Amino acid sequence: MTKVGIVGTGIYLPEKRMSAAEISAATKGVWSEEAIIEKLGIVEKTIPGPDDGTQEMGARAALDCLKNTGIDPLEIDVILCVGEEWKEYPLTTSGIYIQHRIGADNAWAIDVQQRCNSTVAALKMAKDMIIADEEISTVMIVGGYRNGDFIDYEDSAVSFMFNLSAGAGAILVKRDYPANHILGTHIITDGSLARSAGVKYGGTEYPITVDNAHEAYKSLKVFDEKYMKDRLNEVSMSNWFHCIDKAFEKSNLKREDLGFLACLHFKRSMFNSMLDELNITLDKTIYLENYGHMGQIDAILILHLAQQEGRLKAGTYVSMIAAGIGYAWGANVIRWG
Repeated sequence: MTKVGIVGTGIYLPEKRMSAAEISAATKGVWSEEAIIEKLGIVEKTIPGPDDGTQEMGARAALDCLKNTGIDPLEIDVILCVGEEWKEYPLTTSGIYIQHRIGADNAWAIDVQQRCNSTVAALKMAKDMIIADEEISTVMIVGGYRNGDFIDYEDSAVSFMFNLSAGAGAILVKRDYPANHILGTHIITDGSLARSAGVKYGGTEYPITVDNAHEAYKSLKVFDEKYMKDRLNEVSMSNWFHCIDKAFEKSNLKREDLGFLACLHFKRSMFNSMLDELNITLDKTIYLENYGHMGQIDAILILHLAQQEGRLKAGTYVSMIAAGIGYAWGANVIRWG
């Protein structure tokens, strides 16, 4: 049976940082520095500099991945770009830009979108593509993220997104690689939440005009706060645990086999509750309180940091879990080593 393994990762992080105190100040004191740290779980987060475009950050992470893995870019057959839609130029394809920047001239590229679950979905797609098509052996998953640009810190309805930061990640997978095998994945989407949140201005419904331009660029909003909160309270955690259980079941394993958790950043109490339910201790995960939430890049960043810190042992079962506005939940299993 064809096995697909993770060869390595790459990361790009902007130099600029925004502290909990600065986030508090941006809320005009509605949120205290202590609440930002203790409740939202943000000590500081990365924010983009003037040259940190979404596509370019993705290219830098891809180059870091090639350096770390020693892979020739000409070996890459496909680039699945999970970079966000907020980028240097609308309607340009980020994956194709990255393909050119890194010299992956033998590859073809496509952009994949499922918000913060995009990396989990793309890893499944990469594995399935490699198994289904003998011409595909090496796939790079890569993307940049800076959706925090749209956050209005005076809008408490989006306080759960005050953690949005900036950065990029890349992960390289290969047919018959002898280690770090991608096992089962399970994903759920709920269309009733498809327009629960998003950027209000700049599309065909609400074009940017002279009259709304002052708020358009800070218009990542919750469109129906009560419905979104009620619906997520009803289904979110159960969907997440269902995805985890199904991913382990598809891997012929049990949830109890989980050895390391790569979980996107969210508020501290919810994270601690997740660890308790999964019976996972802090030494078997990384909480991104000093980075913030880079959307779908979180899982790649945690995997990257865990390797650097020697946290992943041979035979450890790693699970990436994520959820994306829209709404999507996903989990996978990777046998490390």
